[in-house]
Amino acid sequence: MTLCRLSIWLPTRTLSHHPGLQCPAMTSAVDVVIVGAGQAGLSLSHELAAAGVDQVVLERGRVGETWRGRWDSFCLVIPNWTVRLPGGSYRGDDPDGFMPKREIVDHLVGYARSFQAPVREGVNVSALEPVEDGGFRLRTSAGELRAREVVLASGGYQRPHRPPAAAQLPGSAHVIDAEAYTSPDALPPGMVLVVGSGQTGCQLAEEIRQAGREVSLACGRAPWVPRRLEGRDTIAWLNETPFFDATLADLPNPSARLLANPQMSGRGGGHDLHYRTLRARGVQLLGHFAGVSEGRLRFASDLAESVAYGDARYADVCEAIRKTCLSRGVRVPEMPPPAPFDAAAPQTLELRELGAVIFTSGFRPDYSRWVGFPQAFDDMGFPLQREGSSTSVRGLHFMGVHFQRKRKSATFLGVGEDATVLAERILAGVRR
Repeated sequence: MTLCRLSIWLPTRTLSHHPGLQCPAMTSAVDVVIVGAGQAGLSLSHELAAAGVDQVVLERGRVGETWRGRWDSFCLVIPNWTVRLPGGSYRGDDPDGFMPKREIVDHLVGYARSFQAPVREGVNVSALEPVEDGGFRLRTSAGELRAREVVLASGGYQRPHRPPAAAQLPGSAHVIDAEAYTSPDALPPGMVLVVGSGQTGCQLAEEIRQAGREVSLACGRAPWVPRRLEGRDTIAWLNETPFFDATLADLPNPSARLLANPQMSGRGGGHDLHYRTLRARGVQLLGHFAGVSEGRLRFASDLAESVAYGDARYADVCEAIRKTCLSRGVRVPEMPPPAPFDAAAPQTLELRELGAVIFTSGFRPDYSRWVGFPQAFDDMGFPLQREGSSTSVRGLHFMGVHFQRKRKSATFLGVGEDATVLAERILAGVRR
């Protein structure tokens, strides 16, 4: 059953400026609203479109906006073959390569065009509220919209997180988050401190050092894996194990969702990237950033523990691959142990030598800023959901959430599977 149309919205920027894609007129009532036109929102839209569901996708920027905002040299870290959107898998001639951001965006735009996704670009949603007779009201930059079902597909990377010690940096310091970084040339002169050593932090530290800059990396606990084992990408090996299918219940505690992505790189065809390779390239490794006092940047004496943590996670990966190979009766690849590591590191640096600080210390959910259903989220801000549907708010759903169903849920590898499952749940709600 479709909600009756109340009125026609004022014209908004749509995807119809892309050749081959025509979108129907915007109305003030619709069965399903999807907020976000990245891979998560588009995957679900594809499945709903196939079922003939009345829907609209609202995007504050343009299709693939999050990818457009990555730094200049950004590329995928997992291989192109992992792009498995429903009806929109990677079909290029380099499945083992790593698409740069321009190609990622082009892929998403082409995907939206392929099924005439009902996307409205340039529409910001500022509030989601309940209405007395059921359903939802969305307050947007283009007016109000009513919906029976709403899907929040605004992604797993919403609000940059900075550690408490960041507040001790002087106001004169050039401090940015990873999303504001574009290239080494855009940074002011002086030493660059990168805080956070997951995939992003390591990639930025490597790039800035390759540009001839002095770089220090404040390290934390992050896993690492080699780019390849015996010539085959480690992601392919892992995809044959239960690793990517792990659920939230498999984690030691819910906060483990915040663990950094494994250190590795897709740049230049893909290569190893971890503490040992960074140090070999001239990046100064440090412990956790602890703050500023007496004109000096201060760091914890825990580099050894961070390296040991990453090595232990590598050992876990090796064991998972070994068990899978043995269960299938295939030869176990050679997985060499990590080289010895000297964890000696300075605990202070001169503040006056600092040119810029880049925080890459992860992201946190940011739904509470605009979603008027506080009961729908846990203490960390993550949705309380099952299979993508809220367990406390009927008709509210999520896509692209960390561990929505599995470890791979927020990646190109798993988002399509989640979309198919969630579409069935939404169809049941729309038809009731």
